[in-house]
Amino acid sequence: MSAVNIRKGGTLTVLRDCLRYLGGRPDLHVTALVHNKELCNFPGIDYIEIPWSAEGWFKRLWCEYVSMNRISKTLPDTYLWLSLHDTTPRVKAQRQAVYCHTSFPFMKPTLRDLWMDYKIPLFSLFTKYAYRWNVRKNKYLIVQQEWMRQALAALVSFPASRIIVAPPSFERPVITAAPSNPPMFLYVGTPDCHKNFETVCKAAELLEKRLGKGAFCVVFTISGEENRYAQWLRRRWCHVDSIRFRGYLSREELAQAYGKASCLVFPSRIETWGLPISEFLQTGKPMILADMPYAHGAAAGASKVAFFPVRDAEKLALLMQKVIEKEEESFKAVPVPEFSAPYAENWDRLFDILL
Repeated sequence: MSAVNIRKGGTLTVLRDCLRYLGGRPDLHVTALVHNKELCNFPGIDYIEIPWSAEGWFKRLWCEYVSMNRISKTLPDTYLWLSLHDTTPRVKAQRQAVYCHTSFPFMKPTLRDLWMDYKIPLFSLFTKYAYRWNVRKNKYLIVQQEWMRQALAALVSFPASRIIVAPPSFERPVITAAPSNPPMFLYVGTPDCHKNFETVCKAAELLEKRLGKGAFCVVFTISGEENRYAQWLRRRWCHVDSIRFRGYLSREELAQAYGKASCLVFPSRIETWGLPISEFLQTGKPMILADMPYAHGAAAGASKVAFFPVRDAEKLALLMQKVIEKEEESFKAVPVPEFSAPYAENWDRLFDILL
């Protein structure tokens, strides 16, 4: 398994879960190429650390296509080489597979994105081609949602019948707090330009003019100081009293915020999954989500959901007003879809397919 660029976030959770599972399989001999084994140190695994791979894209590519090739030749009996981070390395193995995490190849960057953080549009462009390199060497690709299976199959001309849908596992937070008064709208997101905070800000501005100050509040899990994008948001909408820039929340604080919220708002333009949607779903409270494929997938099984066009602040403000006035007839249940094969509901099933 190669995972040399994974150091944080949801990808690190996937890596840890995967190695924890594989370490308990005495029938397998597992070697993991990682950035730092202290991030994912489990018994039953042999580790090779490659910390320099994360020092830049040139070194990452050298590692994927030169260093890993050399390492693979020292492991001549490799049956499966699983890359956990999007790219297909040049290695010697009987079969290969890639876990495709990032949804950035399917993002449509704007000039504002380029101004706010040029790395995101460039990464979007780079991954669009990185996914294609060597992709036909793989027996399987792995994604988290059905929408990404179909989109990836089209992007890289790979058979959908060999793309495994494997939803992520996660621990649901324990939510005990009661909803606050006035109604609180919560958006859990990082200060990245594709997260589309500005549409929520515009909706809050419209709604405050319509209902007056103190009728509701909107809580963001950014401080407004993190980067150029966050600073622009705070500067542009600092006059809207209803917006609260809370900053990063710990796991316990986030569970409290979920409990106090009357509604989750999630307007992100692109996601692989959308974890806050799945975490908030258990409350049974309303959610207002971007009308994007990832949101429909993550909200499957929810009882009260309304979708809005991702840039339509007026529609978002109208839906928020319905929550405030408890007129939620337009919020509907999201059915759980039937998944076509190959589908892996857990690590056991995934490795049954891969092996």
